[in-house]
Amino acid sequence: MALRRGFKSEAERIAKQVRAELELNGSQSVAPETLANLLGIEVRAGDELIPRERFVELDQIQRGAFSACTLRPSNGRIVVVYNPLSSLSRRTSDLAHELAHILLDHRLSQIERLGDITFLSCDQTQEEEAAWLSGCLLLPRALLLAEVRRGSDAKAIAKRYRVSEKMAQYRLNVTGVVRQHQASERKRRNSRR
Repeated sequence: MALRRGFKSEAERIAKQVRAELELNGSQSVAPETLANLLGIEVRAGDELIPRERFVELDQIQRGAFSACTLRPSNGRIVVVYNPLSSLSRRTSDLAHELAHILLDHRLSQIERLGDITFLSCDQTQEEEAAWLSGCLLLPRALLLAEVRRGSDAKAIAKRYRVSEKMAQYRLNVTGVVRQHQASERKRRNSRR
């Protein structure tokens, strides 16, 4: 499914605005916990709410079935709950994804079932929008370009910014910063001749 026309630019603007509100420059990553704090959103590990064993059981049924969710338990209160079994990089991505849903004012609209549990989720378009915006928050284009110019690869970027190597590689690919840097280097070399 393709994102609607203009969404990618909109997401870049939202991420830029968030960085400005956090007094970060255009090439700095947004830490999800810092953004949650700015927005007045609580972040909780799931095992603060239910026994950790329930997450282990769910993970045995279907690995990765639960990553994070947003709860609105009372008027105005928002709580993002993440899977306590997740790695740091997975948690960073999951939190950014949930915060992206909130920034985009997405509403739960689809009924889902997992075993005997029924829950609501966002539709596929909203999931893709949140995925794109979370990438813009965690690994903005300017940051990636600076990293590529320094010689960093996806593995180094992932480690430095607490994201998965898969996410770092994905953002490198979709932003085109590697191609841009290579073209710039070719142009620079050719101008020296």
